[in-house]
Amino acid sequence: MTKDVRFKKSIASGESETVEYKNSFDREVIETLAAFANTKGGKVFVGISDNGKVKGVQLNKESVQAWINQAKQLTSQAIIPDAETITLNGKQVVILSVPESPIKPVACKGRYYKRIKNANHQLSVSEVVNMHLRTFNSSWDFHIDEYHTEKEISLQKVQNFIERASLNKETMLMDDPITVLQKFELMREGKITYACFLLFMAAESFISTIELGRFQTETIIKDGATLKADLFSEVEGVMGFIKKHINKAYIITGRPQREERWDYPLDAIREIVINAIIHRDYTSSADSILKVFDDKIEIFNPGMLPEGITVDKLLKGNYVSIARNKKVAEVFRAAGLIEKYGSGITRILKAFKDYGLPPPEFKEMSGGFMVTVYKKTEQVGTKLALSRHQVDILRKCLIETGITELMTIAGRTDRTKFRHQVLNPLIEARLLEMTIPDKPTSSKQKYRLTDEGIKILENLNK
Repeated sequence: MTKDVRFKKSIASGESETVEYKNSFDREVIETLAAFANTKGGKVFVGISDNGKVKGVQLNKESVQAWINQAKQLTSQAIIPDAETITLNGKQVVILSVPESPIKPVACKGRYYKRIKNANHQLSVSEVVNMHLRTFNSSWDFHIDEYHTEKEISLQKVQNFIERASLNKETMLMDDPITVLQKFELMREGKITYACFLLFMAAESFISTIELGRFQTETIIKDGATLKADLFSEVEGVMGFIKKHINKAYIITGRPQREERWDYPLDAIREIVINAIIHRDYTSSADSILKVFDDKIEIFNPGMLPEGITVDKLLKGNYVSIARNKKVAEVFRAAGLIEKYGSGITRILKAFKDYGLPPPEFKEMSGGFMVTVYKKTEQVGTKLALSRHQVDILRKCLIETGITELMTIAGRTDRTKFRHQVLNPLIEARLLEMTIPDKPTSSKQKYRLTDEGIKILENLNK
């Protein structure tokens, strides 16, 4: 295959995570090169339109070198792209390419970008920080906390950790609290790290806020609490709230003692909670949020998945575990709260399967990550009495439909009563779902059938 044929084939494939087309050279070209350097590297074809049509560019002897110099001057860490001029359809096209930068992030005029699919996205402050720390195999929580001092941590809590870790054969700590903090690099030169404060804070702090709620519907809350404690205490606080608001049955097994069975496998729920606390982005202004519903539990955590890890890879175990907060994870492991890095999701999925429950749902959302777990739902469709209007709504929601049209089908004019009496029961029964679940009252909100809703509708049509 000749070079021209190879390039034409590449152009025909369209823009991607590593390919961009530009009619001419401008600052957007340099932004794209910076985004490529922060992701997987890539090529910018200058002289090609967005739709892949060869436009060509006018060049003189200094043009390409001037472009390279501009890229170098406007970026930091400075990038120097490779340049190749080719002729396609009798027109000149310049290919500027950069590899993935070993030192990240690369900035263009003080702004940072990464490549997602075929577009450049500006990085948030926390993404910039985390990308920089990963470059040096570090994490935010390792750094000195300039806002808090040793006086603001509880040495008794450190002693509690020592006693707990001493039960773990892999750690066996015998030193005093200050020495242990120094050994774990939670204290250096008399100053504490962010991890140290999070793990052993003496008083409440907004930095670790977790909002807890028991919801009757998506909008009606029955009970709530706010945690602002050290991370060890928050694990117990969250688990206590969950157990307060889920059911526990006693199963007669024929043995002298009854067997307890909660709505959910508590060990797996605990692991989900611990994962949320360990992997939370504590530089984000958002809080962690836990919602307990009649039929499900939702846990939202600030912080997206690490770069290169997708939900699909997470479920398949096809990833290398990356702890956002390495020191917090190290201390939790020493305390016996987590096991081998990267094995938690596999255990959680197995636990729910063994418990006879649907697998948890993992979803990336704007600025964070959501885990949803569901109770057993055999009764749906058998004990649920659907009105004629609700059946009509299910049929309509085979395609995404707005609330106004659904109200017309049901002959309703009061939106609040319609939500409460007709729509919310279908959502709570997991027959319908919102297209924008994190904004229930959005003007763009629509509703569609879930997989369970499709099954129910098929049964009704038989």
